[in-house]
Amino acid sequence: MSSSSLGLGARARLEAIREVNTRTPKRFDPPTDENGERMRISEFFGMNTFNMRQMREKLPKEVYVKLVQTIEQGKKLDLEIANTVAHAIKEWALERGVTHFCHWFQPQTGLTAEKHDAFLDFDEEGHPMERFSGSQLIQSEPDASSFPSGGMRTTFEARGYTAWDPSSPVFIMDAPSSKTLCIPSVFISYHGDALDEKTALLRSMEVVGQSALELLHTIGVTGAKRVVPTVGLEQEYFLIDRAFASLRPDLMMAGRTLLGGQPPKGQQLEDHYFGSIPTRALSFMAECEYELYKLGVPVKTRHNEVAPSQFESAPIFEEANIATDHNQLVMEVLRKVAQRHNFQMILHEKPFAGVNGSGKHCNWSMAIIAGDPGVHGVNLLEPGKTPHQNLRFIVVLAAVLKGVFKHSGLLRSSVASSGNDHRLGANEAPPAIISVFLGDLLTRICDEIEKGNVKDMNVEKAMLSLGVSKLPEVSKDSTDRNRTSPFAFTGNKFEFRAVGSSASTAFPTTLLNAAIADGMNELNAAIKAKLASGKPMEAAALDAVRDAIIETKAIRFDGNGYSEDWVKEAAKRGLPNLRKTPEALEQITSAKSKELFKKTKIFSEGELVSRYHVRVERYVKNLAIEVDTMRQIVDTLVLPACYAYHGALASTVVSAKAAGVSAPQLDCLNKIGTLLGTLHEKRLLLENEFRKTESFAHEEEKARAFADGVSKAMSEVRDVCDSLEGIVADEYWPLPKYREMLFLS
Repeated sequence: MSSSSLGLGARARLEAIREVNTRTPKRFDPPTDENGERMRISEFFGMNTFNMRQMREKLPKEVYVKLVQTIEQGKKLDLEIANTVAHAIKEWALERGVTHFCHWFQPQTGLTAEKHDAFLDFDEEGHPMERFSGSQLIQSEPDASSFPSGGMRTTFEARGYTAWDPSSPVFIMDAPSSKTLCIPSVFISYHGDALDEKTALLRSMEVVGQSALELLHTIGVTGAKRVVPTVGLEQEYFLIDRAFASLRPDLMMAGRTLLGGQPPKGQQLEDHYFGSIPTRALSFMAECEYELYKLGVPVKTRHNEVAPSQFESAPIFEEANIATDHNQLVMEVLRKVAQRHNFQMILHEKPFAGVNGSGKHCNWSMAIIAGDPGVHGVNLLEPGKTPHQNLRFIVVLAAVLKGVFKHSGLLRSSVASSGNDHRLGANEAPPAIISVFLGDLLTRICDEIEKGNVKDMNVEKAMLSLGVSKLPEVSKDSTDRNRTSPFAFTGNKFEFRAVGSSASTAFPTTLLNAAIADGMNELNAAIKAKLASGKPMEAAALDAVRDAIIETKAIRFDGNGYSEDWVKEAAKRGLPNLRKTPEALEQITSAKSKELFKKTKIFSEGELVSRYHVRVERYVKNLAIEVDTMRQIVDTLVLPACYAYHGALASTVVSAKAAGVSAPQLDCLNKIGTLLGTLHEKRLLLENEFRKTESFAHEEEKARAFADGVSKAMSEVRDVCDSLEGIVADEYWPLPKYREMLFLS
């Protein structure tokens, strides 16, 4: 068939294929020094951040000391030094060609927000000058009315404040046309309510850190002064050519393909994972890493992921709030650099049916960052070399088990989204049932403690009897990994694998910190009660640990989390199986959750309820966008293509019969006709289901309707469209196919 007889959509798709096949990798030239020698990463790492080195060089010593105390010890910022700090930051920024500044914050959209102001001002005589005051550094006032608030405020209550978070470095964001000084900030209302994701995260870090300190002091670790949660965030994503993405309204509007037939080859040959990185992708990664290194983001690892055209980036561990800020920068830089390389970077949790989706594994631990030499820098989930160190490890481990067991439903709610509904429980990602994997060695130790084999022993004998002398081997991979577990111990940290790839990690980390703080507080109270009864410290601690291990046994599972047997077993154990987002989100405002946040003061009840409403509303809006997009694709792309091919077949059948020859294409004509009738039927069913949602007054009712009837109707429409894609002649089909998007680069 000649190209002139093709529909515009089919011609555009074939032209995109030609364009992609002629692409050459965009050259990225690594930075060089004045001698033309390639610079080491360490030579330009953090060059766009006002980091400790810059502070030491630019600030008076007494100002530097006070600011460091704020950053490293969590002390309140001394307002008297603000003007001095602001002046130093301004001069440093101007030296680098910066013209504007902004308070960079994280509203409840999952993204970041910023409003740019120029340094430009005028002196008393009206002459232009650059000015940046301490008050401008510390606080700004963006309009708060257009950000999600979950009912905490009305549209006319517009006042909101951003306030500098000194613990996260100020940075410069480069763009081709300008450079902007970004000040990491929190975002609060006029009445002090948290309107963002970061305020609660900072609160939760303080709460879990204080809970850890009190627990450590109870068991005799008195040298610790400050404990913080640390996080390492693995980021998975897809790269497809922009020529293909621009022809897929579903990718552009919804971030995922709402239809698409399966190619003969997907990931079944297991040849993409850790394979040689394609040249175009490697050039893209190199430029991303350069941009991130300038911003002080310690990206460490890059590799191919399981699905074709899927990749991963992973950083070195950092304090939880900085790790969250840096992950937002990772996502932003990936998007921007992808455009320069003619890629579309896709973060949706399930952009392509039939192949693995993407997650963001949140590797969580706790570290002593201020303390005596014997404990300073210690990872509390790192097994030690002495019996007393391993007692500390087992106590912290038991506290984590208590927190996750008690608040497993809340943790499930922290990762609930329309995108993650397509991923959780599939044969690639943790199930919607929260469980903990400990591995063979730790499981055996827990079993021995449960049996009471350590009762009333001193700590040395107890550790020896448990085989805890082998605990340092845990961090040397003495146990297998379990990719099916949503919360797995992996040597010296827990890997919360259920977080979605597009999500901000602030909310999941906040709820995880809160849950574990509660576990620590309960275990600490139990140990103190046993101490009050006259037990020695070691015996009291081990006795309380034993009670915790018995109490939380149901949450421990080392088997296949994908199996139906586990679903049945989890039900017997009483573990919640919250399959869809609406039922998972209800856990946020449960009585248990309200009590937790009332105790910890991480969220007020109003702030907590607002988080629930924001997430329900976002779920409804996301699915409404998907339905509208699917309707348009079916009506304007799929059906016209099918009609055209159906008509062409009908003409050939008529011509063949008129000529008195056989018409074998009649079978194909009839199949397409039947499928078209089914598609019209399913399309109408989807329309009816969608209209039902509009009749509901409350967002919660709409969410449940989307999760059930609407989602089912969308799947049925998709099934018919995918069947048609497999029959309609290739030159008629307007949408780039999976075999093209995933394998042509």
